[in-house]
Amino acid sequence: MINKDFFAALLDLEKEKGIPQEVFLEALENALISACKKQYAGTVGTVDIKMNPEKGSIDFYMVKTVVSEVEDPENEITLEKAREVKKSYKLGDKYTEKIVPKDFSRIAAQTAKQVILQKLHETERDAAMNEFSDKEGELLVGVVRKIDAKNVYIELGKGQVEGLMMPSDQVPGETYNVNDKIKVFVKRIKSGFHGAQVLVSRSAPGLVRKLFEEEVPEIKQGTVVIKSISREAGERTKIAIFSEDERVDAIGSCVGNKGARVNAIVEELKGEKIDIIPWSENPLEFIAKALSPAKVISVTQLDGEKTAMAVVPDDKLSLAIGKNGQNARLAVRLTGWKIDVKSQSAAVKLGLNAGIEETEETLEEEN
Repeated sequence: MINKDFFAALLDLEKEKGIPQEVFLEALENALISACKKQYAGTVGTVDIKMNPEKGSIDFYMVKTVVSEVEDPENEITLEKAREVKKSYKLGDKYTEKIVPKDFSRIAAQTAKQVILQKLHETERDAAMNEFSDKEGELLVGVVRKIDAKNVYIELGKGQVEGLMMPSDQVPGETYNVNDKIKVFVKRIKSGFHGAQVLVSRSAPGLVRKLFEEEVPEIKQGTVVIKSISREAGERTKIAIFSEDERVDAIGSCVGNKGARVNAIVEELKGEKIDIIPWSENPLEFIAKALSPAKVISVTQLDGEKTAMAVVPDDKLSLAIGKNGQNARLAVRLTGWKIDVKSQSAAVKLGLNAGIEETEETLEEEN
């Protein structure tokens, strides 16, 4: 039953949740009009509603246009019938008549409850969205709350926001259990029917980037820059770094004293291998480094945009290519170049020994 206590409760909600009473009343008015129109379907097309919070009253009125001949019964009334109520009506006037919907108390109370719950839900969702609006691309710590149909649901923040980690964002070999506390990378934030939802990942390269930013002060300060990352989650990551200050050792900064920094990241990634590659503005030199841990004899640019051939010692070919081609594949993603890896003997058979000697000298000079 809607009465003075109901309107007083709206004022309390305004103080507690910061939602103006007018917001509730507007939503309630629209919902009640809709309910009333359904009840009077076929006879009433337009409904007006007047609320009086001070009196605790709600009145409904059907509204029709005064016409000489009715063509639309839901929205029109004849001048003759209108004047039966009030003689001052003229053609074109808006005729209003108070109506009382059947079971008004029950309908009003039920509608008011739905409107209030919906508005509270929307407000909490909006507040949560505002809280996380600047978290995209960040690293967050969450607690696993549910695992359903291979999706992992993670509680973030104060529990009002749900993080969703789909199978493609999970790391092969990692297991997730309810109540586990885990670090996740925020890929995207969206507003859903059930509230704000944050799409998170453990497999994204951005996770590795953020872990290095956390562990390496020089990266956070901007002295050491991450140029690119390529990753096959759970197995291997290659990260290319560069020092803006020649006095700062980029590799040493990322590795840390006795490997402390990189080991902390490897531990967080459950043993995933990490190759820290020094970036070079010389793309051929960069390609040679990217194929680490294999030693590269030469790199030659081939015809075509960003295409190169890397030559390695015969006994290092499998190391350069990697298991199932993984090392070469990661090097391609890291550098942005298409790389054809060949053994030295194969390159000599193709008559490329002169080029090998020249490039080998260049790489040695640059190293």
